[in-house]
Amino acid sequence: MRNLGISIYPSNSSKERIKDYISTASIYGYKRIFTCLISSQENTVEETIENFKEIVEFANSKNMEVVADVEPDVFKRLGISFNDLYIFKEMGLHGIRLDIGFSGLEESIMSFNKYGIKIELNMSNGTKYIDNILSYKANTENILGCHNFYPHVYTGLGYEHFIKCSKQFKDLGIRTAAFVNSKEAKFGPWPVNEGLCTLEIHRDLPIDVQAKHLFATGLIDDVIIANQFASEEELKTLSKINKNMLEFKVELNEDIPELERKIVLEEPHFNRGDVSDYLVRSTQSRVKYKDSKFNPFNIVDIKRGDILIESSLYKRYAGELQIALKDMKNTGKTNVVGRIAEDELFLLDYIEPWMKFSFLI
Repeated sequence: MRNLGISIYPSNSSKERIKDYISTASIYGYKRIFTCLISSQENTVEETIENFKEIVEFANSKNMEVVADVEPDVFKRLGISFNDLYIFKEMGLHGIRLDIGFSGLEESIMSFNKYGIKIELNMSNGTKYIDNILSYKANTENILGCHNFYPHVYTGLGYEHFIKCSKQFKDLGIRTAAFVNSKEAKFGPWPVNEGLCTLEIHRDLPIDVQAKHLFATGLIDDVIIANQFASEEELKTLSKINKNMLEFKVELNEDIPELERKIVLEEPHFNRGDVSDYLVRSTQSRVKYKDSKFNPFNIVDIKRGDILIESSLYKRYAGELQIALKDMKNTGKTNVVGRIAEDELFLLDYIEPWMKFSFLI
């Protein structure tokens, strides 16, 4: 199951506001929470525990799992060893994320901790870190992977590096996560605030498009909003995306007949296995509606991202739905019935043979 998550930073806001944020997120079905112990400003171990414990317990009561970012210096500051993760259990944490790790042996030992605390590893470095840990016979049932986020503009991961790093973990069957940016949120763990996301190309995209892209790669299981506090509208918008199938936002032609509209929005779609470089082809509608009439009404030149339905001038192809992958000249028989939203056009590259997809207005 793929999940959505939020991030909280207790050092940057009141407990009451954070609890309200958690409550709202839980209403919309969010299941994960990321927080940061690295940037916490408490002076004593007791203050650190108390500051996080109340909020984590509240999150747990809302059926949300909290993972806290740590590094070896946090262990030193808290006076604890990798051999005993009791303090994290005391805080009520589901897991700890090692932003900076140990030698590999320590992580493997932590993966067998008696409290069942998950050990989440930094996925963004592209080294053999995970292979090293597994060479020490780690308990893979207790290991997760999560990318970094980047508050400084132009410092986010490049796409090819992101894919390489994600595949390292996904190919091992490890659950993965990455971060998206809220345009409304103002707080992160660090003073720099130019958006928070894993992939640099996501920084200025709508939050739902960022998440659709991460899920479309097939390499990310959980998507977490990195900055605090996303607006309720953003939480709602993100919660509505189809996490398991590409669902394109579209604008339909104002003159589209009712049957063509029904085919676009209500019929199931999948790309044929014998794929074309020019078109995504969903052919079941031409079978279901083979006795229907599809009159030509918008025969215009075709642009990448246009949604097409063949008119009855195309005989046995009549009623077939297609998505244009390239600009093309219309043969005079094809109706352009709508268009995919401009900021989602790049997602067309993720439609593979037999892949299911859908549309929404």
